[in-house]
Amino acid sequence: MLKHCSPCSANGAGLYNKKGASFVEERYNLWSFNLIIVCIGLAAYSFYSNIVHTWQITPPNYILLIISLLAFTLGIFGFKDKRNWRTKTRSWLTIILSSLTSIALFLAVLFTFFFSSMGANEHIKTVNSPDDNYTIDFYRWDQGATGTFGVRGELNGPLWFKKRIYIQRRTEEVNIEWKSNDIVSINNHILNLNKGDTYGYQ
Repeated sequence: MLKHCSPCSANGAGLYNKKGASFVEERYNLWSFNLIIVCIGLAAYSFYSNIVHTWQITPPNYILLIISLLAFTLGIFGFKDKRNWRTKTRSWLTIILSSLTSIALFLAVLFTFFFSSMGANEHIKTVNSPDDNYTIDFYRWDQGATGTFGVRGELNGPLWFKKRIYIQRRTEEVNIEWKSNDIVSINNHILNLNKGDTYGYQ
């Protein structure tokens, strides 16, 4: 006697749940939500680190924009998971949050690119400590007729990590003298990098 195969066996019982949603769609729903939450957390820390001038350990804004767009794309696929009200709500939250985050990050990237192309943030020089343990990038910035101008120094870390350690308004020159492997004089202002000294940031 012939035995009939069940629909589950024919279609792959391990690929679908009781509601008919594939496990891939379930993963899209969950991954997209987690991804946008991580992206928002990184963007929030990036904003915070710029305010308090601590180490900026988040990726550049254009990388966060890519992550946000990826979360949006996965969120679209995640709409196919309609098991219950939780998954539907999660899909809508993912789309809304990723859309708003993508718009904000796109404007931030556009803003940075625009002012960099206008010469408002110009790289001056890069200096290294005698033992090459510290690397500092210096930039000249200008806010135009309605603002002021000056120079800024950023201490480089691993990967894209950096920390703003020096800012001086109404000057365009940067004179560097290393007193030791850890101590540097910038326009006659002494900073001990080992102790985390900064100048111009309150």
